[in-house]
Amino acid sequence: MGFLDILLGRTKPVAPDLDQLFGLPSAAVTLQAAAGFTPTGTGAVCFASVEGAAFAEAHHEVQALLDADAGRTGPPVELIRDEFGYSWLVSRRQPDDLPALVSDLHAVNSALEGTGFGPQLLCSVAGFEDTGQRRLGLVYLYKRGTFYPFAPLAGTGRRRDNALELQVKAVLADDLRIEQDLGRWFPIWGAPGL
Repeated sequence: MGFLDILLGRTKPVAPDLDQLFGLPSAAVTLQAAAGFTPTGTGAVCFASVEGAAFAEAHHEVQALLDADAGRTGPPVELIRDEFGYSWLVSRRQPDDLPALVSDLHAVNSALEGTGFGPQLLCSVAGFEDTGQRRLGLVYLYKRGTFYPFAPLAGTGRRRDNALELQVKAVLADDLRIEQDLGRWFPIWGAPGL
């Protein structure tokens, strides 16, 4: 970054740090103790939709990589497209096996990045719920290297529980690199597992 960039207020983008995902299991312990949320066993990687043989091959590699692993509650990785045109590679594990789910998310991100699809990666999400059936997603922003909570409210309409999101932000401040710019806490309506 040069002197002119500093004067004009330009900042250097944060490099993705996929190893931040491995902080989720310890954050889950804190989240359960402080707010009563436990993992659902579902996680997903979101990316801008791509087509063609190169992506099909990358998807096949991800499935082959995760296929040999036991302890799944579904296929190794499932491809879902949402109503907004984004694609989600979804992994399902037993709810008490968050470390394996995190390893899956890391492997999917790494495989897509390694095959040239890094610019299309948007976020990863791990699902949680409490005894009152409230849903919560811990979202990792690929391009920022940070996390934020997303808490959709049940029922009709697209509303979120902002108070819960801010509570979770405070609870996990010591466990995860939390995104400080609330304007980047994008709603991920229709995300698998939420």
